[in-house]
Amino acid sequence: MRPPPSIANSSRFLSTHTPIPTYAPLETLSDPSIEEFQKQCFEPEHPAVLNLPALRALPARHNWFAPSSSSSSSSSFHLNYDYFEQHADTPVPLELSSTNNAQSADGSNGSQFKRFQAPLWTFVDWTRSSTTTTSTTTTAPFRLYLAQCQLTDLPSQLQTDIPTPEIVSKAGKGDIYDTNIWLGLPPTYTPLHQDPNPNLFVQLVGTKHVRLLPPDAGLKLFARVRSQLGRDAGRGAAVFRGDEMMQGRERELLERTVWMDDGSFYSSEVPGYEAVLNGGDALFIPKGWWHSIKGVGEGITASVNWWFR
Repeated sequence: MRPPPSIANSSRFLSTHTPIPTYAPLETLSDPSIEEFQKQCFEPEHPAVLNLPALRALPARHNWFAPSSSSSSSSSFHLNYDYFEQHADTPVPLELSSTNNAQSADGSNGSQFKRFQAPLWTFVDWTRSSTTTTSTTTTAPFRLYLAQCQLTDLPSQLQTDIPTPEIVSKAGKGDIYDTNIWLGLPPTYTPLHQDPNPNLFVQLVGTKHVRLLPPDAGLKLFARVRSQLGRDAGRGAAVFRGDEMMQGRERELLERTVWMDDGSFYSSEVPGYEAVLNGGDALFIPKGWWHSIKGVGEGITASVNWWFR
């Protein structure tokens, strides 16, 4: 697998007059051994999409979801409501977001964002009503996202459905810092950020689009956004899913520079990478690599990730 080009050798990517392709598709490793993964990804800290049969066979992929009969897409799923209702009273972290047409004082679109704890049935009932109404979820006045839910906080039956992959437990020192679940209806969004540990991100069902930048290039982009807002880009500014990232002007600028930039606002000296993950696909995100993730398409989108070393 080719490593990312260095800053010194990337002048051909610079352009001050015309838009430039910022993101190149990530290469895929098909069923690599632990040794191959260590040599090509883990040790040199290179991102890659991983095609691993063991991850496609995770019990959660079959126990938690059912094909959606109301969708034209064969890859569209909804929650297995009977399965989750056994655990309806389990408290889970939810993110509520809403959008109105009025502009806020900072010139943003008035999007509202709130985090709270609620019983699992709150999320299950919302997804059921959102996918059975005639209106699409994109026009709903609010949406819920079960985001960064720690696996260890879920009932043992659900934990058993997400066994730790060998590539996580054996590639490094075997230290696993956290395992998190992500469930939502598209569009879902995680802003540009970096993790202090390597991250194996597995798409259970649905589709997510990921864009990544090397540590220096991502920091430069993030600093430019913060500068536009008159804020610093110190260590505390890049808190994962910080409230400022999730609403208002900072969210809009981050999203624009990563997902909608035409080259006029930001041109990276080092191109980033992107990948579209479907059910069963995995993505290795090395320590310190900046990334932003969007859930797209129809039906439920669900992921699990392990932070390890």
